[in-house]
Order: sequence, then C-alpha cells, then structure tokens
Amino acid sequence: MSNLTSQAPIEKESFLALLEGSFAGQKNFENTVVKGTIVAIRNDLAIVDVGLKSEGRVPLKEIQTKDQEEVRVGDKIDVYVERLEDKNGEVVLSIEKARREAAWDELEKAHAEGLLINGTIFGRVKGGFAVDLNGAIAFLPGSQVDIRPIRDISALMNILQPFKLLKMDKARSNIVVSRRSVLEESRAEARTELVSQLTEGQILDGIVKNITDYGAFVDLGGVDGLLHVTDISWKRINHPSDMLKIGESIKVQVIRFNKETQRISLGMKQLENDPWKGIEENYAIGSRHMGRITNIADYGAFVELENGIEGLIYVTEMSWTKKNVHPSKIVTVGQEVNVVILEVDTNKRRISLGLKQCSENPWQKFMEQHPAGSTLDGVVKNVTEFGLFVGVSEELDGMVHLSDLSWDKPGEEAMADFTKGQTITVKVLDVDFEKERISLGVKQLSVDTFAEASDKVQKGQVVTCTITQTTDKGLDVSVAEGLTGFIKKIDLSRDRAYQNPDRFSVGEKVDAKVLTVDRQSRKITLSIKAREIDEEKQALSEYGSSDSGASLGDILGAALKKKKGNDESAGA
Repeated sequence: MSNLTSQAPIEKESFLALLEGSFAGQKNFENTVVKGTIVAIRNDLAIVDVGLKSEGRVPLKEIQTKDQEEVRVGDKIDVYVERLEDKNGEVVLSIEKARREAAWDELEKAHAEGLLINGTIFGRVKGGFAVDLNGAIAFLPGSQVDIRPIRDISALMNILQPFKLLKMDKARSNIVVSRRSVLEESRAEARTELVSQLTEGQILDGIVKNITDYGAFVDLGGVDGLLHVTDISWKRINHPSDMLKIGESIKVQVIRFNKETQRISLGMKQLENDPWKGIEENYAIGSRHMGRITNIADYGAFVELENGIEGLIYVTEMSWTKKNVHPSKIVTVGQEVNVVILEVDTNKRRISLGLKQCSENPWQKFMEQHPAGSTLDGVVKNVTEFGLFVGVSEELDGMVHLSDLSWDKPGEEAMADFTKGQTITVKVLDVDFEKERISLGVKQLSVDTFAEASDKVQKGQVVTCTITQTTDKGLDVSVAEGLTGFIKKIDLSRDRAYQNPDRFSVGEKVDAKVLTVDRQSRKITLSIKAREIDEEKQALSEYGSSDSGASLGDILGAALKKKKGNDESAGA
C-alpha cells in the first residue's frame, strides 16, 4: 500500500508532461500547410484527418479542381490549419489558404529568380487593378498596365497573361506586379531582331497604334514607325483619321531608317502607282477637265481631277466679275465643275486650275463691242471721292475719274451733278481686259473750249481782256470765250502806287501781256506791268538815246502822242 502511494504522484506528473508535450507539438501545426486525408464524405463536406486529436471539415467545392472529376475517401489533399479547435472541438481547415500559401511559395521563388508569373486581371481598384496569381491577389498599378496609357482595358480583363513581380511583402500580404515590364522586355527583344533585319523599301505588316494630327504611329511588332500624313495617300487628306483607325492592320513600306536613332519612317502610298507619273501628258496646259470640289479654303478651292490628283483654283481664277468674295460663295464641296489647266509643277506636285476661263471673258467681249472712242449709256452704281462707278453691262462696271467729269468745273464741284442710280452717257476712253479695267469719260462728249481758245493765245502776246472779278490778290479776267486768266496784284502796274485792284471795275477792258498758258490747270496768267515795261523799252528805242538830252517824260509823251495819232487815223 505504501508503495502504491509513493508511485502515484510520479505517474501523474509523467502523464501531464506527456500530454503537454503532445499539445505543444500540435500547436506547431497552426498557420501551416499540412497533408490531410479524406476519411469521410458527408453531404457537401469532406471530413479530413490531419493527424491531430480531431478531424476538420472542408466544403467539397473548395477541394474539386478542373483536373479532378470527383472527390473520394482516401484522397490526399493540402490544407491550411487555421486553429486546432473551434467551439465544437474540431480543427479549422482551409483549402483556399493552403493554395494561397502554395502560391506565395511559388511567387517568392519566381521573384528571387526574376521569373515571370501568369495571372488574370479580374477587377478595378483605386489606382490600378486586382490580379489573381493562382490564388494570391496582387496589385497592378495603372501606370504598369501598358507601355502607353490605355483608356479602356476591357480587352485585357479575365485573360491569363504573364506579369513581372516588382514587390512582395508576405507579412502585409502585399504583391505589386507589372504588365508593362513584360511588354518592354519582349518589345526590346523583338525590336532588336526586327531592327537587325530592317532595310529601306521593305514591306511590313503593322497595326495602327496611335493617330495624331501629323500622322499615325504603327506597331511593326516590337518597334514603332511613323506614318506621316503626307505618306498615307497620293491624294490630299485633312486628317489621318479620315483613312486610318486605331487597331487597324495595314501594310506599309519602310521609306527611311536611321540606324543611329532607330527612327523609322513609313509610307502607304508608296505601295500604289504614282498618279503623277506622266501628268503633263494627261493634263496639258489649256486643256479642259471635269473635277469635283473636295475642300474650300480662304484662298481658293481644291478640285479632285482623279484619284490621287488634285488641283487648286485660286480665288482670283474663279470669276471674271466677282471680286473679294469667299470661294464658298462661288462653289460648294462635292460640286462637279469644269476647269482649265493653267500650270503644272511636277516637282512641287501642284496643278493650278482656272474656273472663269471656262466661260467667255466679259472684259474682252466688252472691248470688242465697245472700242475706245465709242459712247454708251450706263447707270451710276456708286459715287466715291475719286470718281463714279458706272454699270456698262449686267456684269461690268467702268469708272469715270473726277478729272474726266467736266472741262470747266473742278472735279469735286462736278461730282455734285451726279447721283447714284442716275443714267448718264459716257465715252469709252480705254479698256484693259488683262487688268479688267474700263476707263470712261463724260467731259470728252463735249468740245474743250479752253483747248481751242488757248491754241490762239501764245506766251508773250498782248491781249485785250475783260475783268470778271476783283479780289485782294488781283483780277480774274476773260480773255476769250471759254478762256479765263488771272492778273496778280503785283502785275497790275509797274508803279507800286497803282497796284491796287480796287482801281479797276468789273466789265472794264485792259490790255495785258500773256505770261503763262497752263493747259493742265486751264489757267492763263497775264501782266499789265510786263506790257508797260515792254512799251517803255520800245519808246526808248524809237524816240530817245542815252546822249540826246531828252527826258523820259518827253520821250513817253512823244510816244503817246504818236500812238494817239495812229489810233485817230485808224478810226477815220
């Protein structure tokens, strides 16, 4: 009895130690992946033995995979031990976490070795997208989706594709991946291979990647080339988007390739025949052709003569009579028009066209019907500060300069006799159909009395004139019908005391010497003073000499007495 009593505490202590040691070993299973065996299947649950004091339960749908048709008792599976027991005393197991742990192990290995890992973009999150890496969830930043920004990535969603691991933090369950790095690496490899084989003139297949105002970028399979807008088509296009779409597959030719900068210039039109070859034979200068208006600008209109061949009708070549109007007032886009070839520049690939040349030149027609010197009636269309615009036909206007309105009146004064809408008779002075100008005259319809009268008056001649007006500056006089003149105050007498205009009266006749005849201003200047000086010189030469002793008064008196006698004899 005493022996039993002494051994009991020892057995109790040994049992507790063994039990605690057993539990300590079991606790090491928590948060680990272990191998389990399916020992039973009840409804939609599998009972799994992982070698602990109790079994755990796992839903069948978590166990089944695409490669496994049916779950059977005795199957070995990997499970994650979350807790040794729950409130029912059962082990808490997770297939999903087991797979995640396995995925993490695979990811860490791939990250360490720099390998790519396959995954699927399945959702959008703040700043990027969520990627499923075979059970592990990773973050794909928006900047790492593609080499260039992509607005719509719906085409990339739910597709198994490779990613590069940029960052891993298992403690925080943080994984950052990049699709862009994969593309850049594959692009660099493809670019190196493609560039090594690239030659000018080579024809390649490409995909339109981006479109700008000046052209389109084409992906040639790892390397991009620029297709300039001028190399898309032989015909003129307003914008590359008129002929290309993003994602479209096209054939292009390598026009230029710079090995140093690796810049590639591409062309599409070079794959077609150049319509400009032999252009001068097909479009001879002066020949007429039918075309279609494709575009209208401020300076003219573009006309498509055939596919790839366009010409320009400059605004000045559109109408004989419509000046300073926008081309859209004359033609419209899509309109079929007849044009004349004015010039062909094969080097600059330009054709100058004329629209007005397809109709009769109204200026030339007018010149043939109304040569210089002919008269016609016209309507005053406009009165300006420099003359009158007169409508001489339904299309044409001519101009009467203010200097051609009247022989006698100044231009500004003569303008007052005309009003807009008035019908007047004009004389055609000149027609310049090249400059498209018609010069008309009104005064030319009457005789220029000044010209006729002035031909009878010579410079230095003494004439008898009638005073028509006295002013402070001198006298206005009438020399003959249609001929007027002016005697300045200083020329009224050789004696200053008698140089006063007030001593003369309107209607009085005076003899004066003609100083100038100005046909442009239609004025004659005269001088009484010059006449008196001439008479004095003549008297001195006839009635006296420097040594005769006669006074100037005696000489002039004798001369006047002789003149009076001659006048009386002439009167008798």
